[in-house]
Amino acid sequence: MANSKDSVVIIGAGQAGGECAKNLRRDGFEGPIILVGDEAHLPYERPPLSKNIMSGAADLSSCYLWTPSTAQELDIDFRQEVTVTAIDRNRHLVQLAGGAEIPYHKLVLATGGRVRKLPLEGADHDKIYYLRSIADSLALQKELAIGKKLVVIGGGWIGLEVAATARQKGLEVTVLEAESRLCARAVPPEVSEFLARLHRENGVDVELDAAVEGFPQTPGGGLQVSLQDGRTFEADFIVVGIGLVPNIDLAVQAGLETNNGIVTTAEGRTSDPDIYAIGDIAHYKNRHLGRDLRLESWANAQAMAVACSKDITGQQALQDECPWFWSDQYDVNIQLLGVPEHWSAPVVRGNDQTNSYSLFYLKDDQVEAAITFNAARDMAVAKRFIQRRTSVSRTDLVDEGLRLQSLLKKK
Repeated sequence: MANSKDSVVIIGAGQAGGECAKNLRRDGFEGPIILVGDEAHLPYERPPLSKNIMSGAADLSSCYLWTPSTAQELDIDFRQEVTVTAIDRNRHLVQLAGGAEIPYHKLVLATGGRVRKLPLEGADHDKIYYLRSIADSLALQKELAIGKKLVVIGGGWIGLEVAATARQKGLEVTVLEAESRLCARAVPPEVSEFLARLHRENGVDVELDAAVEGFPQTPGGGLQVSLQDGRTFEADFIVVGIGLVPNIDLAVQAGLETNNGIVTTAEGRTSDPDIYAIGDIAHYKNRHLGRDLRLESWANAQAMAVACSKDITGQQALQDECPWFWSDQYDVNIQLLGVPEHWSAPVVRGNDQTNSYSLFYLKDDQVEAAITFNAARDMAVAKRFIQRRTSVSRTDLVDEGLRLQSLLKKK
């Protein structure tokens, strides 16, 4: 437990870092808190970047986690546009670009990730964009003009959210996915099929098995995407969404244990007792799932920030949340709970030919995972099924005449 004379340095001023700093004060930590970020923004959450910020429907204040006065009110030393170059574990120092150093008693790494770049010639074209930061979102906002042609490379969550936002702004949109289905690494086939149908019904050209080969110049100097199978697609601009690379360079340099991220406990403790890692970079054993994994999600960043703060301040810090994700596309709110190693055949509650129904995935007689479409109430109950390890029957789940809440009371 840190005492009132100790200092906590947090590297990374995104959601995980910003929330950890605030929670430390709320949990009673009285020592110096230094939050170091490399952007010129208050700590912010990223989900709105592909939706309301990109579309211009909301201003930046809607995604900020802090108000302009938060740092002063909580006595947090917030340093913006600062790059950390190294960690000196022996001397308990963080080294900054330019040569300055910051001492720490406890150090929290909340460095997040960077976009995975296309390793292709021509991918550095000034009309090829990636989306990770506020600056990226605002740059794309300027491109969203009715009638423009957008090609999205990558049919994962970011690519599909960008496609939906652009389509709603009146652009012609094509999604190119190298795999045989959308979001193949994250969802079962039936959800991939729903996503493809949803986007096609909204006018998006969804192309599967579409491996990009390059970006040939057109006679008029326009932008083109060529596929390995010979097809080509014209574009006014391109957005690439092919995954995230965890920012673990500092951890590697410092000799911390890494494995597809920084190896931690669920509360963020690393192989060094004075260093924590939280959010997208943390690879830990999820107590609920019983296996190791690294989660890139809003909910995980939030949960780990809370647990890390409590652990530093010597409080109970049990972090055993079942992984939860969400995405808004067009008029559909999609929520996912659980990450099964193997997806079972789903139990469908409602009409799966509509945009409002739920899928439950059972292992024996217990819910292992759930996916809902415009059915937030079902998701709320699904979380309780999993938390309580409630036994349920397929027949009861399907029966819409039964309130799901009533099944919680069954023994």
